[in-house]
Amino acid sequence: MTAQSSSLPVTLGRLLLALYFLLPGLMKFAAFERHIGLMEQHGIPAAGSLLIIAGVANVIGALMLATNRHVRLASLGFIVYIILVNVMLHDFWNFEGIEGQHETQNFFKNLGILAGLLVLAGVSEKRSLSPSDLFQSDTAITNDR
Repeated sequence: MTAQSSSLPVTLGRLLLALYFLLPGLMKFAAFERHIGLMEQHGIPAAGSLLIIAGVANVIGALMLATNRHVRLASLGFIVYIILVNVMLHDFWNFEGIEGQHETQNFFKNLGILAGLLVLAGVSEKRSLSPSDLFQSDTAITNDR
């Protein structure tokens, strides 16, 4: 990890992004049927299975960001996740009126989150997934080098 990535603004941004994914990840399980309905409204096949995968990915990725572990990997994973969510669930081009406006707002809000993740991935060091350092923080790995 670069010296820049350990600065206070990057740390606060990383923690806020973790919170942004953690709370919705937990809500996917707390309001499971509501989320299934939303996915089915958008024509998502196998909604139940995909919702479980998304919820688990949100929680694990958020914990990785919050604990400063494999930040680049988590950021890149969330970038892919946001692209999929934007295309599949915030397809504003298929809606009109207030629903279309709502989906447009969510689509572009997610692009802002994606931009933050790109920056975070850019300032975070690429790490191997070796078993010996799998659970060490990015800072500890950098300091060992």
